[in-house]
Amino acid sequence: MPQHEKLVIVGSGPAGYTAALYAARANLAPLLFEGMQPGGQLTITTEVENYPGFAEGVMGPELMERMKAQAERFGTRFVPAEVTRVDLSTRPFQLWSEGEHYTADAVIIATGASAKWLGIPSEKAYQGKGVSACATCDGFFFRGVDIAVVGGGDTALEEATFLTKYASKVYLVHRRGELRASKVMQERARKNPKIEFVWHAAVEEVLGDGKTVTGLRLKSTKDGSTRELKVQGFFLAIGHEPNTGVFKGQLDMNEVGYLNVKAPSTRTSREGVFAAGDVADPNYRQAVTAAGSGCAAAIDAERFLGEQGIH
Repeated sequence: MPQHEKLVIVGSGPAGYTAALYAARANLAPLLFEGMQPGGQLTITTEVENYPGFAEGVMGPELMERMKAQAERFGTRFVPAEVTRVDLSTRPFQLWSEGEHYTADAVIIATGASAKWLGIPSEKAYQGKGVSACATCDGFFFRGVDIAVVGGGDTALEEATFLTKYASKVYLVHRRGELRASKVMQERARKNPKIEFVWHAAVEEVLGDGKTVTGLRLKSTKDGSTRELKVQGFFLAIGHEPNTGVFKGQLDMNEVGYLNVKAPSTRTSREGVFAAGDVADPNYRQAVTAAGSGCAAAIDAERFLGEQGIH
C-alpha cells in the first residue's frame, strides 16, 4: 500500500522550506523530498548579502540549515531522496522515490533550477579536472593561477569577483560587447584589477593534457577567427535550466521548461498542484522571491485542501 500524505513538497531550497514552514504551522504535516542537493543552490553559495534580516550577510548553507530547522520545529518530515516518477493525472496524486510509493492530496513543486553547460565534449571530459560550474565549491583549488569565467549576467560577475580571492587573474569571456549584469555588479568587476574582459568570444574547446585544463580555444563572434587563452581553470556561469524533467507532459511549461502558474497564485495547470521558487520563475530567481512564493504556495495548498474538506 502506498504511503498517503495530505501534502507533499518536492524540493528543498528557500521555496520548499518556506512552503513546509507555512504548511506545518497550518497542521498539514507536510512530507518534503529534499532531492539530490538538500538546500538547493544556496548550499553552493558563499555569502548571501541580500536576504532581509541578515545585516552582516549569512553563509548560504547556514541560511538553508536555519530554514530547515524552522520547518522541522513545526512538524515537517524530510525524505533525503529525489522523486523519480509522478502521476498527476488523477487525485490522489502518485509519486515514487527510490522504489517507495506515495500518494498525496496536494503537491507543491519547488525543484529549482540547475546550472547550464556549454555542451561541448571537452567540457565534460575535464569536469572536476579544472572545469566547474560552481565557483564557491571549487574556487579554493585555483590559488595563484589564471582562470576564465564564461557568461555576462550577474552570476558570471559574482563568480568572477569571488574567484579573484584565489586566482592571480580572472578572464571574463563574453559573446557580446556589453554585459547583461546589474550596474552595481558591473562596476565592482570593472574596478577589480584582477578581472580582464574578453569580448565577442565564444568558448569552442577546453584544452588540456588529459589530467588538467591548460587553456581554452576561443572563437570570435565577429569574424570567426580562433585563438588560445592560457588558463588552468574554467568556470561556467551561463544561466540555469529548471528541474522539471519528471513533470514533462503532465504540467504546462514554457519553451525552456519553467512551470506555468496562474499568477498571482502558484496554481499550475493541474488543480491541486502548486509551484514555487526558481522552477516557475525565469525572471527574478532570488532567495527572497523563492521564499515568498513558497509561502504563497503553502497558503494556496491549504485553501485548496480546505475546499476539498481535508484539514
